[in-house]
Amino acid sequence: MRYYIIAGEASGDLHGSNLIRGLLAEEPGAEIRFWGGEKMQQAGGEMVRDYNAAGAVMGFTDVLRKLGRIAESLRFCKADILAWKPDAVVLIDYPGFNMKIARFCHERGIRVFYYIAPKTWASRESRNRKLKAWVERLYIVFPFEIPYFSSRGIPFTYKGNPLVDAIDAARFERPESERYIAILAGSRKGEVSRTMPVCMQMADRLHALPDYAGCRFLVAGAPGRRPEDYAPFLKGREDYVRLVFGRTYDVLKYADAAVVNSGTASLEAALIGTPQVVCWSTSFVTAVLAKYVLRVLDHIKYISLGNLIADRLVFRELIQYDFTTDAVTAEIRRLCEDKAYRAEMLAGYAEIRERLGGGGASRAVAADLIARLRGETPDQ
Repeated sequence: MRYYIIAGEASGDLHGSNLIRGLLAEEPGAEIRFWGGEKMQQAGGEMVRDYNAAGAVMGFTDVLRKLGRIAESLRFCKADILAWKPDAVVLIDYPGFNMKIARFCHERGIRVFYYIAPKTWASRESRNRKLKAWVERLYIVFPFEIPYFSSRGIPFTYKGNPLVDAIDAARFERPESERYIAILAGSRKGEVSRTMPVCMQMADRLHALPDYAGCRFLVAGAPGRRPEDYAPFLKGREDYVRLVFGRTYDVLKYADAAVVNSGTASLEAALIGTPQVVCWSTSFVTAVLAKYVLRVLDHIKYISLGNLIADRLVFRELIQYDFTTDAVTAEIRRLCEDKAYRAEMLAGYAEIRERLGGGGASRAVAADLIARLRGETPDQ
């Protein structure tokens, strides 16, 4: 069968690569065409366009700046799907783009499946009506989504979280001989530009302290970003700050602690076992809109996936105006110096992992998808 897969950002590229491997394992002759990145390209199939070219965005103001590129990508994608005639289109997160593709495909009789469901429990709940109308099956990856989508009457399947497989399969190698603090500033350019200044000020302060004079700071370059995106923030700090690409898991694994921009990386840090503080900062307009949305959706207590899964604050979140040099410096020092605080956080990590269940999620989703395309009705 023929599968057209669309991922629009780094986390989608990771999940898409594991799904491709699962599909090829379950159906060796499968034909796969996709929008994604390097990881999906390594897994197999034919890449149509790199997700960065599609215009990955975050926040209202970022959308406004890239409207032209997004519109062109949509036109191209729709034409490519019609020309290729897939048996199924599989959408991975990235709802701003993928929901439009879902409607387009549904209206033309193309079967649509959604892997890594849009986070309608956090915002844009109106999308649930569209998911129910346009998508044949949601494949969700968080246990707290089960009661939510059940109550909305949206057909879904839960097979666990693919990050468990990705991390358990990783082979780690220490990227730095000295002790170091990890910095993950986000996967989008806007996130990098807002997160790096505070993190570099934190690095300056800690480096000036006798107990941290020998400590290094490793910035994990995000997939799709370039050295030029980080260069202005690293200038003059080369003696104690280093940029590392393609080794995010290694950087997290051996760090004393990590500053992590909210997103998939915070859950990866929890599964790897790295003490962390999560930060989130965005434009003023987006912050105002987000504050309004979270006030309306009062069931959303946290912004980090790990804390949402545990349903409690396992690690601290510094959001918008709370994300300051003073706050992040104090939290990193506590993570490094307070053994009881670290131990409590690691116990919370074990709880998060347990709630996510066992491995094999990607291949289980692939098997379920194939069975549905063949007219079978697999178990939930």
